[in-house]
Amino acid sequence: MYIGKTAELSRRAFIRRSSQLAAMGAASSYAMGLAGLGEAAAFSNTGGYKALVCVFLYGGNDHSNTLIPFDAANYARYSSIRGGGGSEQGGGIALARAALANTVLTTPDDQTLTDDITYALAPTMPRLKARFDGGVMAPLLNVGPLVAPLTRAQYDNNSVPRPPKLFSHNDQQSTWQSSQPEGSQTGWGGRMGDLALSANTNAMFTAINASGNAVFLSGDQAVPYQVSSSGATLFRPLRRNRLYNSSAAAGALDQILRSGSGNIFAADHAHINDRSIQYGQFVNDALSNANVATDFGTGNGLADQLRTVAQLIASRRSLGVTRQVFMVAAGGFDNHDGLIGQHEGLLAGVDAAMDAFYRATAELGVADQVTTFTASDFGRTLASNGDGSDHGWGSFHFVMGGGVNGGRFYGRAPSVSVETADQVGRGRLLPTTSVDEYSATLAKWFGVSNSELPSISPNIGRFASPDLGFMTRPEEPAG
Repeated sequence: MYIGKTAELSRRAFIRRSSQLAAMGAASSYAMGLAGLGEAAAFSNTGGYKALVCVFLYGGNDHSNTLIPFDAANYARYSSIRGGGGSEQGGGIALARAALANTVLTTPDDQTLTDDITYALAPTMPRLKARFDGGVMAPLLNVGPLVAPLTRAQYDNNSVPRPPKLFSHNDQQSTWQSSQPEGSQTGWGGRMGDLALSANTNAMFTAINASGNAVFLSGDQAVPYQVSSSGATLFRPLRRNRLYNSSAAAGALDQILRSGSGNIFAADHAHINDRSIQYGQFVNDALSNANVATDFGTGNGLADQLRTVAQLIASRRSLGVTRQVFMVAAGGFDNHDGLIGQHEGLLAGVDAAMDAFYRATAELGVADQVTTFTASDFGRTLASNGDGSDHGWGSFHFVMGGGVNGGRFYGRAPSVSVETADQVGRGRLLPTTSVDEYSATLAKWFGVSNSELPSISPNIGRFASPDLGFMTRPEEPAG
Protein backbone atom coordinates (compact mmCIF):
# COMPACT_ATOMS: atom_id res chain seq x y z
CA MET A 1 0.00 0.00 0.00
CA TYR A 2 2.86 2.37 0.79
CA ILE A 3 5.43 1.11 -1.67
CA GLY A 4 4.16 3.42 -4.41
CA LYS A 5 4.71 6.39 -2.12
CA THR A 6 8.45 5.84 -1.61
CA ALA A 7 9.37 8.84 -3.75
CA GLU A 8 7.03 11.11 -1.79
CA LEU A 9 8.43 9.79 1.48
CA SER A 10 11.97 10.47 0.24
CA ARG A 11 11.02 14.04 -0.69
CA ARG A 12 9.36 14.74 2.66
CA ALA A 13 12.18 13.09 4.58
CA PHE A 14 14.79 15.14 2.72
CA ILE A 15 12.96 18.41 3.43
CA ARG A 16 12.45 17.53 7.09
CA ARG A 17 16.05 16.45 7.64
CA SER A 18 17.42 19.49 5.84
CA SER A 19 15.44 21.82 8.09
CA GLN A 20 16.50 19.91 11.20
CA LEU A 21 20.17 20.07 10.29
CA ALA A 22 19.86 23.77 9.53
CA ALA A 23 18.24 24.38 12.91
CA MET A 24 21.17 22.65 14.64
CA GLY A 25 23.61 25.00 12.98
CA ALA A 26 27.33 25.26 13.49
CA ALA A 27 27.01 24.75 17.24
CA SER A 28 26.79 21.01 16.77
CA SER A 29 29.93 19.16 15.76
CA TYR A 30 27.92 15.95 15.46
CA ALA A 31 25.38 17.58 13.13
CA MET A 32 28.16 19.05 11.02
CA GLY A 33 29.65 15.60 10.66
CA LEU A 34 26.47 14.01 9.33
CA ALA A 35 26.66 13.09 5.69
CA GLY A 36 24.83 11.17 3.03
CA LEU A 37 21.16 12.09 3.08
CA GLY A 38 20.50 9.55 0.34
CA GLU A 39 17.54 7.31 1.02
CA ALA A 40 19.62 4.24 0.21
CA ALA A 41 21.62 4.82 3.40
CA ALA A 42 18.53 5.48 5.49
CA PHE A 43 17.91 2.07 6.91
CA SER A 44 19.53 -1.32 7.31
CA ASN A 45 17.35 -4.41 7.48
CA THR A 46 20.12 -6.89 6.76
CA GLY A 47 19.41 -10.25 8.32
CA GLY A 48 16.39 -10.98 10.44
CA TYR A 49 13.44 -9.53 12.23
CA LYS A 50 13.58 -6.67 14.79
CA ALA A 51 10.89 -5.00 16.86
CA LEU A 52 10.69 -2.17 19.38
CA VAL A 53 7.90 -2.17 21.98
CA CYS A 54 7.14 1.04 23.88
CA VAL A 55 5.46 0.54 27.28
CA PHE A 56 3.97 3.94 28.14
CA LEU A 57 3.00 4.56 31.78
CA TYR A 58 0.33 7.26 31.63
CA GLY A 59 0.08 9.75 34.47
CA GLY A 60 3.76 10.22 35.30
CA ASN A 61 5.39 7.32 37.10
CA ASP A 62 6.84 8.01 40.56
CA HIS A 63 10.43 7.01 39.79
CA SER A 64 11.62 7.53 43.38
CA ASN A 65 9.49 4.59 44.56
CA THR A 66 10.34 2.54 41.46
CA LEU A 67 14.12 2.59 41.80
CA ILE A 68 14.85 3.34 45.44
CA PRO A 69 18.09 4.26 47.24
CA PHE A 70 19.10 1.26 49.35
CA ASP A 71 22.53 1.99 50.86
CA ALA A 72 22.21 3.36 54.39
CA ALA A 73 23.29 6.95 53.74
CA ASN A 74 21.17 7.56 50.64
CA TYR A 75 18.23 5.64 52.05
CA ALA A 76 18.25 7.94 55.10
CA ARG A 77 18.07 10.99 52.81
CA TYR A 78 15.25 9.40 50.82
CA SER A 79 13.30 8.54 53.98
CA SER A 80 13.75 12.02 55.41
CA ILE A 81 12.62 13.82 52.25
CA ARG A 82 9.64 11.50 51.68
CA GLY A 83 8.24 11.88 55.18
CA GLY A 84 9.83 8.96 57.00
CA GLY A 85 12.02 11.09 59.22
CA GLY A 86 15.14 9.26 58.07
CA SER A 87 13.98 6.04 59.73
CA GLU A 88 14.61 2.72 58.03
CA GLN A 89 11.00 1.85 58.87
CA GLY A 90 9.89 4.31 56.22
CA GLY A 91 6.75 6.34 56.69
CA GLY A 92 5.02 9.07 54.76
CA ILE A 93 5.56 7.97 51.16
CA ALA A 94 8.90 6.25 51.88
CA LEU A 95 8.99 2.47 51.60
CA ALA A 96 10.61 0.56 54.47
CA ARG A 97 14.24 -0.37 53.78
CA ALA A 98 13.76 -3.98 54.83
CA ALA A 99 11.08 -4.40 52.16
CA LEU A 100 13.73 -3.71 49.49
CA ALA A 101 16.20 -6.41 50.51
CA ASN A 102 15.10 -8.89 47.83
CA THR A 103 15.18 -6.45 44.92
CA VAL A 104 18.60 -4.79 45.38
CA LEU A 105 20.40 -4.28 42.06
CA THR A 106 24.13 -4.99 42.38
CA THR A 107 26.19 -2.25 40.78
CA PRO A 108 28.92 -3.73 38.54
CA ASP A 109 32.48 -3.53 39.87
CA ASP A 110 33.51 -1.18 37.07
CA GLN A 111 30.67 1.27 37.72
CA THR A 112 30.35 3.86 40.49
CA LEU A 113 27.16 5.89 40.78
CA THR A 114 26.70 9.36 42.29
CA ASP A 115 27.32 9.43 46.06
CA ASP A 116 28.07 5.68 45.87
CA ILE A 117 24.34 5.06 45.68
CA THR A 118 22.96 1.55 45.53
CA TYR A 119 19.46 1.06 44.14
CA ALA A 120 16.69 -1.45 44.76
CA LEU A 121 13.65 -1.98 42.62
CA ALA A 122 10.21 -1.64 44.17
CA PRO A 123 9.50 -4.79 46.21
CA THR A 124 6.73 -5.76 43.76
CA MET A 125 9.22 -6.00 40.87
CA PRO A 126 11.20 -9.19 41.58
CA ARG A 127 10.94 -10.38 37.98
CA LEU A 128 12.69 -7.32 36.56
CA LYS A 129 15.30 -7.72 39.30
CA ALA A 130 15.95 -11.22 37.94
CA ARG A 131 16.17 -9.85 34.39
CA PHE A 132 18.73 -7.27 35.55
CA ASP A 133 20.74 -10.04 37.20
CA GLY A 134 20.47 -12.06 33.99
CA GLY A 135 21.96 -9.22 31.94
CA VAL A 136 18.91 -8.46 29.76
CA MET A 137 17.48 -5.43 31.63
CA ALA A 138 19.08 -2.04 32.18
CA PRO A 139 17.80 1.03 34.07
CA LEU A 140 18.27 4.40 32.41
CA LEU A 141 18.75 7.15 35.02
CA ASN A 142 17.35 10.68 34.92
CA VAL A 143 16.07 10.78 31.36
CA GLY A 144 13.59 13.34 30.11
CA PRO A 145 12.79 15.76 27.29
CA LEU A 146 15.49 18.34 26.57
CA VAL A 147 16.00 20.71 23.66
CA ALA A 148 19.72 20.99 24.51
CA PRO A 149 21.96 20.16 27.48
CA LEU A 150 20.80 22.32 30.38
CA THR A 151 22.28 23.24 33.75
CA ARG A 152 20.40 24.52 36.79
CA ALA A 153 21.92 27.98 36.33
CA GLN A 154 20.78 28.07 32.69
CA TYR A 155 17.34 26.88 33.75
CA ASP A 156 17.08 29.63 36.37
CA ASN A 157 18.13 32.44 34.03
CA ASN A 158 16.26 30.96 31.04
CA SER A 159 19.34 31.26 28.82
CA VAL A 160 18.95 27.88 27.06
CA PRO A 161 15.74 26.64 25.39
CA ARG A 162 13.73 24.12 27.34
CA PRO A 163 10.70 21.99 26.40
CA PRO A 164 7.52 24.10 26.55
CA LYS A 165 4.87 23.64 29.22
CA LEU A 166 6.85 21.47 31.58
CA PHE A 167 4.94 19.48 34.21
CA SER A 168 1.78 19.34 32.05
CA HIS A 169 0.38 15.88 31.28
CA ASN A 170 -0.79 16.40 27.70
CA ASP A 171 2.16 18.51 26.68
CA GLN A 172 4.79 16.23 28.13
CA GLN A 173 3.15 13.06 26.82
CA SER A 174 3.38 14.58 23.35
CA THR A 175 6.93 15.83 23.92
CA TRP A 176 8.09 12.41 25.15
CA GLN A 177 6.48 10.62 22.21
CA SER A 178 7.53 13.04 19.48
CA SER A 179 10.53 15.07 20.77
CA GLN A 180 8.48 18.05 19.63
CA PRO A 181 5.83 20.30 21.30
CA GLU A 182 2.22 19.21 21.73
CA GLY A 183 0.44 19.26 18.40
CA SER A 184 3.18 17.38 16.58
CA GLN A 185 1.75 15.13 13.90
CA THR A 186 4.54 12.56 14.05
CA GLY A 187 6.23 10.59 16.84
CA TRP A 188 9.68 9.08 16.89
CA GLY A 189 8.26 5.56 16.69
CA GLY A 190 6.30 6.53 13.58
CA ARG A 191 9.31 8.22 12.04
CA MET A 192 11.27 5.00 12.49
CA GLY A 193 8.31 3.29 10.85
CA ASP A 194 8.62 5.65 7.87
CA LEU A 195 12.16 4.44 7.26
CA ALA A 196 11.21 0.80 7.82
CA LEU A 197 8.22 0.70 5.45
CA SER A 198 10.25 -0.51 2.49
CA ALA A 199 11.75 -3.30 4.62
CA ASN A 200 8.34 -4.95 4.93
CA THR A 201 6.44 -6.83 2.26
CA ASN A 202 3.22 -5.59 3.84
CA ALA A 203 3.96 -2.08 5.16
CA MET A 204 0.48 -1.95 6.70
CA PHE A 205 1.75 -3.70 9.82
CA THR A 206 4.95 -1.74 10.42
CA ALA A 207 3.51 0.32 13.31
CA ILE A 208 0.92 -1.30 15.57
CA ASN A 209 -0.80 0.32 18.54
CA ALA A 210 -2.45 -1.94 21.11
CA SER A 211 -3.32 0.92 23.47
CA GLY A 212 -5.41 3.43 21.50
CA ASN A 213 -4.51 6.70 19.81
CA ALA A 214 -1.10 8.25 20.48
CA VAL A 215 1.26 10.38 18.42
CA PHE A 216 4.21 8.05 19.10
CA LEU A 217 3.49 5.71 16.17
CA SER A 218 2.36 8.31 13.63
CA GLY A 219 4.79 9.02 10.81
CA ASP A 220 4.76 10.99 7.60
CA GLN A 221 3.60 7.84 5.81
CA ALA A 222 3.45 5.20 8.54
CA VAL A 223 -0.07 5.01 9.95
CA PRO A 224 -0.46 2.92 13.11
CA TYR A 225 -2.65 -0.13 12.75
CA GLN A 226 -4.78 -0.39 15.88
CA VAL A 227 -5.56 -3.63 17.62
CA SER A 228 -7.12 -4.48 20.96
CA SER A 229 -6.25 -7.16 23.47
CA SER A 230 -8.65 -9.46 21.60
CA GLY A 231 -7.19 -8.69 18.18
CA ALA A 232 -8.34 -6.50 15.32
CA THR A 233 -11.67 -4.75 15.74
CA LEU A 234 -14.26 -5.91 13.23
CA PHE A 235 -17.40 -4.05 12.20
CA ARG A 236 -19.99 -6.65 13.12
CA PRO A 237 -22.69 -5.63 10.58
CA LEU A 238 -20.11 -5.79 7.80
CA ARG A 239 -18.60 -9.04 9.02
CA ARG A 240 -21.95 -10.73 8.57
CA ASN A 241 -22.75 -8.61 5.52
CA ARG A 242 -26.10 -7.87 7.20
CA LEU A 243 -27.36 -4.72 8.91
CA TYR A 244 -30.94 -4.68 10.17
CA ASN A 245 -31.23 -7.97 8.28
CA SER A 246 -30.34 -6.18 5.06
CA SER A 247 -27.24 -6.71 2.93
CA ALA A 248 -28.02 -3.40 1.16
CA ALA A 249 -27.89 -1.55 4.48
CA ALA A 250 -24.58 -3.21 5.29
CA GLY A 251 -23.22 -2.16 1.91
CA ALA A 252 -24.35 1.42 2.48
CA LEU A 253 -22.65 1.51 5.89
CA ASP A 254 -19.50 0.10 4.33
CA GLN A 255 -19.48 2.92 1.75
CA ILE A 256 -20.06 5.59 4.41
CA LEU A 257 -17.27 4.29 6.63
CA ARG A 258 -14.78 4.16 3.76
CA SER A 259 -15.74 7.45 2.08
CA GLY A 260 -13.73 10.55 2.77
CA SER A 261 -14.20 14.12 1.58
CA GLY A 262 -12.13 17.15 0.78
CA ASN A 263 -11.55 17.55 4.51
CA ILE A 264 -8.17 16.10 5.51
CA PHE A 265 -9.51 14.76 8.83
CA ALA A 266 -12.50 13.05 7.20
CA ALA A 267 -10.24 11.55 4.55
CA ASP A 268 -7.83 10.26 7.19
CA HIS A 269 -10.69 8.78 9.24
CA ALA A 270 -12.03 7.03 6.15
CA HIS A 271 -8.55 5.71 5.36
CA ILE A 272 -8.24 4.17 8.83
CA ASN A 273 -11.73 2.66 8.58
CA ASP A 274 -10.89 1.17 5.21
CA ARG A 275 -7.74 -0.46 6.61
CA SER A 276 -9.64 -1.89 9.56
CA ILE A 277 -12.43 -3.31 7.41
CA GLN A 278 -10.13 -4.66 4.73
CA TYR A 279 -7.47 -6.26 6.94
CA GLY A 280 -9.21 -6.98 10.24
CA GLN A 281 -10.15 -10.56 9.47
CA PHE A 282 -6.73 -11.22 7.97
CA VAL A 283 -5.07 -10.07 11.22
CA ASN A 284 -7.40 -12.12 13.38
CA ASP A 285 -6.80 -15.21 11.25
CA ALA A 286 -3.06 -14.72 11.70
CA LEU A 287 -3.49 -14.30 15.45
CA SER A 288 -5.62 -17.43 15.71
CA ASN A 289 -2.82 -19.42 14.13
CA ALA A 290 -0.13 -17.91 16.36
CA ASN A 291 1.31 -20.46 18.75
CA VAL A 292 2.35 -18.65 21.97
CA ALA A 293 2.25 -20.93 25.01
CA THR A 294 3.67 -18.45 27.54
CA ASP A 295 1.31 -17.78 30.45
CA PHE A 296 0.51 -14.05 30.68
CA GLY A 297 -1.85 -14.48 33.63
CA THR A 298 -5.26 -12.86 33.97
CA GLY A 299 -6.59 -9.55 35.17
CA ASN A 300 -3.62 -7.54 33.88
CA GLY A 301 -4.53 -5.18 31.05
CA LEU A 302 -0.91 -4.45 30.15
CA ALA A 303 -0.15 -8.17 29.98
CA ASP A 304 -3.18 -8.66 27.73
CA GLN A 305 -1.82 -6.05 25.31
CA LEU A 306 1.62 -7.60 25.36
CA ARG A 307 0.13 -11.05 24.73
CA THR A 308 -1.41 -9.67 21.53
CA VAL A 309 1.95 -8.13 20.56
CA ALA A 310 3.63 -11.51 21.13
CA GLN A 311 1.03 -13.18 18.90
CA LEU A 312 1.61 -10.58 16.19
CA ILE A 313 5.35 -11.20 16.40
CA ALA A 314 4.70 -14.93 16.14
CA SER A 315 2.70 -14.11 12.97
CA ARG A 316 5.43 -11.92 11.46
CA ARG A 317 5.99 -14.09 8.40
CA SER A 318 2.32 -14.33 7.47
CA LEU A 319 1.97 -10.57 8.07
CA GLY A 320 4.95 -9.93 5.79
CA VAL A 321 7.13 -7.88 8.15
CA THR A 322 10.77 -7.78 9.21
CA ARG A 323 10.67 -4.49 11.16
CA GLN A 324 7.91 -3.40 13.55
CA VAL A 325 7.29 -0.77 16.20
CA PHE A 326 4.58 -1.38 18.81
CA MET A 327 3.00 0.63 21.60
CA VAL A 328 1.22 -0.65 24.70
CA ALA A 329 0.22 1.34 27.77
CA ALA A 330 -0.94 1.28 31.36
CA GLY A 331 -2.65 4.12 33.23
CA GLY A 332 -3.17 5.20 36.82
CA PHE A 333 0.29 6.63 37.55
CA ASP A 334 -0.85 10.18 38.47
CA ASN A 335 -0.44 9.44 42.17
CA HIS A 336 -0.93 12.78 43.90
CA ASP A 337 -2.41 10.84 46.79
CA GLY A 338 -2.62 7.25 47.93
CA LEU A 339 0.84 6.55 46.55
CA ILE A 340 1.74 3.86 49.09
CA GLY A 341 -0.09 0.68 48.21
CA GLN A 342 -1.57 1.87 44.93
CA HIS A 343 1.77 2.49 43.25
CA GLU A 344 3.28 -0.84 44.28
CA GLY A 345 0.25 -2.57 42.77
CA LEU A 346 0.69 -0.74 39.47
CA LEU A 347 4.37 -1.70 39.36
CA ALA A 348 3.50 -5.32 40.11
CA GLY A 349 1.39 -5.30 36.95
CA VAL A 350 4.23 -3.82 34.92
CA ASP A 351 6.69 -6.34 36.37
CA ALA A 352 4.50 -9.35 35.56
CA ALA A 353 3.57 -8.12 32.08
CA MET A 354 7.08 -7.22 30.93
CA ASP A 355 8.52 -10.46 32.28
CA ALA A 356 5.85 -12.57 30.59
CA PHE A 357 6.50 -10.77 27.33
CA TYR A 358 10.24 -11.41 27.57
CA ARG A 359 9.55 -15.09 28.21
CA ALA A 360 7.28 -15.14 25.16
CA THR A 361 10.00 -13.66 22.94
CA ALA A 362 12.39 -16.32 24.24
CA GLU A 363 9.80 -18.99 23.45
CA LEU A 364 9.50 -17.61 19.91
CA GLY A 365 13.28 -17.52 19.50
CA VAL A 366 13.39 -13.72 19.02
CA ALA A 367 14.48 -12.48 22.47
CA ASP A 368 17.61 -10.91 20.93
CA GLN A 369 15.51 -9.27 18.23
CA VAL A 370 12.82 -7.60 20.35
CA THR A 371 13.50 -4.69 22.71
CA THR A 372 10.95 -3.41 25.21
CA PHE A 373 11.37 0.00 26.83
CA THR A 374 9.35 2.18 29.18
CA ALA A 375 8.31 5.81 28.91
CA SER A 376 6.00 8.11 30.88
CA ASP A 377 4.71 11.70 30.94
CA PHE A 378 7.40 12.73 33.41
CA GLY A 379 8.91 11.76 36.74
CA ARG A 380 7.58 13.14 40.01
CA THR A 381 8.78 15.21 42.93
CA LEU A 382 11.07 13.54 45.44
CA ALA A 383 9.40 15.69 48.09
CA SER A 384 6.09 14.43 49.45
CA ASN A 385 2.90 16.44 49.19
CA GLY A 386 1.58 14.55 52.21
CA ASP A 387 0.15 11.41 50.64
CA GLY A 388 1.73 11.34 47.22
CA SER A 389 4.02 13.21 44.85
CA ASP A 390 3.51 15.92 42.25
CA HIS A 391 4.46 16.42 38.61
CA GLY A 392 8.17 16.42 37.86
CA TRP A 393 10.51 16.19 34.86
CA GLY A 394 13.34 13.65 34.65
CA SER A 395 12.65 10.03 35.54
CA PHE A 396 14.03 6.48 35.53
CA HIS A 397 13.17 3.99 32.80
CA PHE A 398 13.90 0.39 31.85
CA VAL A 399 15.09 -1.25 28.63
CA MET A 400 14.79 -5.02 28.31
CA GLY A 401 15.61 -7.66 25.71
CA GLY A 402 18.31 -10.02 24.58
CA GLY A 403 19.94 -7.19 22.63
CA VAL A 404 20.33 -5.03 25.77
CA ASN A 405 23.68 -4.61 27.52
CA GLY A 406 21.94 -5.25 30.80
CA GLY A 407 23.01 -5.72 34.39
CA ARG A 408 24.34 -2.16 34.65
CA PHE A 409 23.05 1.42 34.82
CA TYR A 410 23.05 4.07 32.11
CA GLY A 411 22.93 7.82 32.53
CA ARG A 412 23.92 9.84 35.58
CA ALA A 413 22.38 9.02 38.94
CA PRO A 414 20.90 12.13 40.61
CA SER A 415 21.67 13.06 44.19
CA VAL A 416 18.97 12.19 46.70
CA SER A 417 18.23 15.81 47.46
CA VAL A 418 15.86 18.72 46.99
CA GLU A 419 18.75 21.22 47.04
CA THR A 420 21.41 20.03 44.59
CA ALA A 421 21.83 21.46 41.09
CA ASP A 422 20.46 18.33 39.37
CA GLN A 423 16.89 19.25 40.33
CA VAL A 424 14.73 22.33 39.82
CA GLY A 425 12.75 22.40 43.06
CA ARG A 426 11.17 19.84 45.40
CA GLY A 427 13.35 17.18 43.86
CA ARG A 428 12.03 17.57 40.32
CA LEU A 429 14.91 16.06 38.36
CA LEU A 430 16.62 18.19 35.73
CA PRO A 431 17.29 15.52 33.07
CA THR A 432 20.90 14.66 32.36
CA THR A 433 19.98 12.26 29.55
CA SER A 434 17.64 13.41 26.81
CA VAL A 435 14.77 11.52 25.23
CA ASP A 436 16.55 12.18 21.92
CA GLU A 437 19.57 10.20 23.14
CA TYR A 438 17.25 7.43 24.34
CA SER A 439 15.42 7.25 21.01
CA ALA A 440 18.59 7.54 18.91
CA THR A 441 20.20 4.60 20.71
CA LEU A 442 17.12 2.46 20.08
CA ALA A 443 16.93 3.68 16.47
CA LYS A 444 20.53 2.69 15.73
CA TRP A 445 19.87 -0.83 16.99
CA PHE A 446 16.68 -0.93 14.89
CA GLY A 447 18.64 -0.18 11.72
CA VAL A 448 18.54 3.62 11.34
CA SER A 449 21.77 5.04 9.94
CA ASN A 450 23.72 7.87 11.58
CA SER A 451 22.77 10.21 8.76
CA GLU A 452 19.08 9.60 9.45
CA LEU A 453 19.13 10.03 13.22
CA PRO A 454 18.03 13.72 13.11
CA SER A 455 14.83 12.62 11.38
CA ILE A 456 14.06 10.37 14.36
CA SER A 457 15.56 12.44 17.20
CA PRO A 458 15.43 16.08 16.05
CA ASN A 459 17.57 17.48 18.87
CA ILE A 460 20.27 14.79 18.77
CA GLY A 461 22.91 17.02 17.16
CA ARG A 462 23.05 19.15 20.29
CA PHE A 463 24.15 16.24 22.48
CA ALA A 464 27.56 14.63 22.78
CA SER A 465 26.69 11.18 21.50
CA PRO A 466 23.85 9.55 19.58
CA ASP A 467 24.49 6.23 21.34
CA LEU A 468 24.21 5.66 25.09
CA GLY A 469 25.64 2.17 24.78
CA PHE A 470 22.81 0.15 26.30
CA MET A 471 22.18 -1.82 23.08
CA THR A 472 24.45 -4.46 21.57
CA ARG A 473 25.42 -4.55 17.93
CA PRO A 474 25.56 -8.31 17.25
CA GLU A 475 25.39 -9.91 13.86
CA GLU A 476 21.67 -10.10 13.08
CA PRO A 477 20.19 -13.60 13.15
CA ALA A 478 17.85 -14.91 10.51
CA GLY A 479 14.25 -14.49 11.58
